[in-house]
Amino acid sequence: MGETHRLGNPPIDINLRRSARARRLSLRVSRLDGRVTLTLPRGVSEREGLKFARAREEWLRGHLAGIGAGRVARLGGSVPFEGRELPVRAGAVRGSRLEDGVLWLPDQPERAGARIGAFLKTAARDRLAARSDHHAAALGRTYGRITLRDTRSRWGSCSSTGDLMYSWRLVMAPPEVLDYVAAHEVAHLVEMNHSPAFWAVVARLLPDHAAARAWLRDNGSALHQVRFEP
Repeated sequence: MGETHRLGNPPIDINLRRSARARRLSLRVSRLDGRVTLTLPRGVSEREGLKFARAREEWLRGHLAGIGAGRVARLGGSVPFEGRELPVRAGAVRGSRLEDGVLWLPDQPERAGARIGAFLKTAARDRLAARSDHHAAALGRTYGRITLRDTRSRWGSCSSTGDLMYSWRLVMAPPEVLDYVAAHEVAHLVEMNHSPAFWAVVARLLPDHAAARAWLRDNGSALHQVRFEP
């Protein structure tokens, strides 16, 4: 349906979605960006759906308050990098430079967000390519190409042609988490499913993958809350 309505004051944007498979009205608040979606089953009017949302306005505001506005990567602050906070400072550099546990950038605050994002993407590509190569070699398989995206619905994927896609935000997580996602997607070169046979391949590549998988489940949403604005 794709329509947006506003509820209350200050207003909450409600995105309306119709679903032939839904059996009841439902409200969902995304932990990633606070997006509110109202799902309408077949036969339920828009008016009835909005009445349902209004009755739950207090609940909605409580959930939105808990999510917060996220954080902005900037000069003088820090950014998650390989599972730790990396200080970002201005220095006599022409581009970005990682040195002595500090990310040094030119003293241009209006470009800092873009430069921090570019640094993370380059680091992510290097690390994901290295771990994908490692795991593919262990299986005696080859993959196509690696693509990095800023995806919210998944951390990685493997196409039927063997191309790998990863979220570059994985470089902000601990290295063992990035390694797990690389092993997971490379395992799909052998088993294009999530069967017990697939998980056996993952375990062969990374026996202790359960902890990394749990870390993503518990902490992954925080990585999406980092913004790279000017």
